[in-house]
Amino acid sequence: MTHLVYPGATHSRFQHTIGCMHLISAAINTLQQKGFSITDEESEAVHAAILMHDLGHAPFSHVLESTLVKKITHEEISLLFMERLNKEFNGKLSMAIEIFKNRYPKRFLHQLISGQLDMDRLDYLRRDSFYTGVSEGVVSSDRIIKMLTLHNDELVVEAKGIYSIEKFLIARRLMFWQVYLHKTALVSEKMLNKTVKRAAYIASKKGDTGAPGTLEFFLKTDKESIDFKNDPQVLNNFAMLDDNDIMSALKIWSYSEDKVLSWLSNALLNRKLLAIEIEKDKFTKNHIHQLREIAVKELSLTYSESKYFVFTDTIENNAYNIFDDKIKILFKNSRVKDISQASDILNLSVLSKTVRKNILCYPKNINEQ
Repeated sequence: MTHLVYPGATHSRFQHTIGCMHLISAAINTLQQKGFSITDEESEAVHAAILMHDLGHAPFSHVLESTLVKKITHEEISLLFMERLNKEFNGKLSMAIEIFKNRYPKRFLHQLISGQLDMDRLDYLRRDSFYTGVSEGVVSSDRIIKMLTLHNDELVVEAKGIYSIEKFLIARRLMFWQVYLHKTALVSEKMLNKTVKRAAYIASKKGDTGAPGTLEFFLKTDKESIDFKNDPQVLNNFAMLDDNDIMSALKIWSYSEDKVLSWLSNALLNRKLLAIEIEKDKFTKNHIHQLREIAVKELSLTYSESKYFVFTDTIENNAYNIFDDKIKILFKNSRVKDISQASDILNLSVLSKTVRKNILCYPKNINEQ
């Protein structure tokens, strides 16, 4: 929902995927020119893997990932799509799947797709910066790729590229606060999540919300990992879902007899968003209870219904996870250091610290009473 803040942010995941493939091409060429062996088959496989890595995303990306489906990640769904396609292509995607699952012997190929310095992040930071106009997200992706090399079959960065890595990590942190976790985008995404949850509740009770068929399919009953694996129709219906289904449903739900679903849908369509507060400390239970009581009175709700209008959550931001696939710097003496130890300006505590904040959403004006 970032387009509500930055109108240019309407670029699609398809565009992002094509960009990732372009960067993979540059990375493979760089490594080959430095004398590392990457066969044509391996190159084709890693290109295919990056093309398919985001197939499993739900409409509106991460916003509805755990709402429309349960107990299954978008990576798992991506893998199911890959395996389905592999059958259609008579096994030609087998190597791509092995690379995606990090089971292929040349581990660095997986690192190009999924890691703390993968082509996915290099593309979306620069792309999102361009379309939103937030210049803090600009990263030197070409420079970083030229500095890539291998050490003990792992992807590392030549020491002279360390400043570009520092800029990359700072850019990622700033983009999260200014774009991905912008309060207006955040509250609208939380409202969308609540709206779909309410629709699912109604569908489970009444059996129909008037939503497009494939969306209704997921609203009526919870679909989990086992359903995706055992029933081919689940994956077929998931493949048909996109943002347009959600927007069409919001228009239909805005006329719903259910006041909660109608109110939330109208609010999203007409940009009458809830108020949002972001604080370091947790909001007290008493304060939340008071807001819910006021919402019950002002909006003629039951106390149970008020949870769709007054709610809390947490958000997190960290530029670098020391427990994840590390970004390693290779020096001339063949010594390898983690970026958190090699950097002059970024120390371990700054890089690895997870900043966690609490959010509180509620109807505007009721907090003044």
